Amino acid sequence: MEKYLAVDIGASSGRHIVGWMENGEIRTEEVYRFPNGVREQDGSLTWDIEALEHHVKTGIDEALKAHPGIVSLSVDTWGVDYVLMNQGRPVLPCYAYRDSRTEAAIGKVHERMPFSELYRRTGIQFQPFNTIYQLYADKLAGRLEQADGFLMMPEYLMYRLCGAESHEYTNATTGGMVSAATGEYDREIIRALELPESFFRPLQQPGTVIGSYRGVRVMLCATHDTGSAVEGIPMEGNELYISSGTWSLLGVKTPRPLTDAGSEAANYSNEGGVGYNRYQKNIMGMWLVNRLREELCPGRAWNEITAEAEEKHFDSLVDVNDPVFLAPESMKAAFDEKLPHPPKCAAGYFRCAYRSLAEGYRRAIEEIERNTGTAYQKLYIVGGGAKNGYLNRLTEEATGKQVIALPIEATALGNIRIQIKNGGK
Repeated sequence: MEKYLAVDIGASSGRHIVGWMENGEIRTEEVYRFPNGVREQDGSLTWDIEALEHHVKTGIDEALKAHPGIVSLSVDTWGVDYVLMNQGRPVLPCYAYRDSRTEAAIGKVHERMPFSELYRRTGIQFQPFNTIYQLYADKLAGRLEQADGFLMMPEYLMYRLCGAESHEYTNATTGGMVSAATGEYDREIIRALELPESFFRPLQQPGTVIGSYRGVRVMLCATHDTGSAVEGIPMEGNELYISSGTWSLLGVKTPRPLTDAGSEAANYSNEGGVGYNRYQKNIMGMWLVNRLREELCPGRAWNEITAEAEEKHFDSLVDVNDPVFLAPESMKAAFDEKLPHPPKCAAGYFRCAYRSLAEGYRRAIEEIERNTGTAYQKLYIVGGGAKNGYLNRLTEEATGKQVIALPIEATALGNIRIQIKNGGK
């Protein structure tokens, strides 16, 4: 029986999951889990890539102990972040997307190529942390002069396993520099920003084997975790989805990118999928309630939090996509700033966050249906947020869609599914 290993790393934790086919279904076993998170370094938010590499290799060791016959492995992570490289070594620090260093770069990028033109070319929504702004911030800081290339986070970790420097398609699209028309890096954008053209190599598709580690083939999955998550959803037909974690990625599959004015105005993204386009939007997600819990009631059980939020009578809402919520020192203070009358107890903050998320989903779905010209009946929710029954009920009430909550490791399942489809070869 051939077995496959998915290394799935999110912004707060990572896990190693072994999968195999049994009676026509994918069976899985988690063999290793580890914490992750940004750290503050000299006033900036960074990733500890040495710790990530250590955990990736330790988890592979544990997987091989439990399942010696693993055929292939692949790594997926969040999008947009990367490691600058110089002669095969990382140029540190490795900045995290929530760091504020792009603030000065955004306007300068748009002076060289207006956002409307960037959107027409790439179909990628504006986010202050997109790779294009991060790389330009590195250019302004002189860091690109110290580098001869860059690797997106999962490709960097696989490079540390097998020595191959790869650029995977689905993850590259998250950065705002891949042509919606050609599926390769847009050279006009790169030249307009005077970025080193040698940094931008041909993109490789999910299913490509790039090397081996300890006798196990290293394969590219859809290395952007949402790309793998969508592959892991057991969806009937083509319906709406939310990959619900730190971020809520709400979208639908389309045959091709939609880069029209309506999509730009709604700030929708067109990201690479496995043979299709993912027309989706980043919504702030469980980050809101995770930070509120850290601040207001650390360690308290989520079922207690949601039960109190459901009973509390506090009906004010916030715009969950307001930049004030991206990386505040105090999430409570961010809510206080945006509410005319802040809640008087912790349950009110959580009620506001959950109801605001459901309202954000409603508005986003209306935009999808308007821009695609299609009405959808179902909304599949996967990821950690799918376990939140209160939010699922609010979402069903707000959207009028049939919510199908699947508290499964959809990202790992999609990662493994791509490996199985390509036979680990």
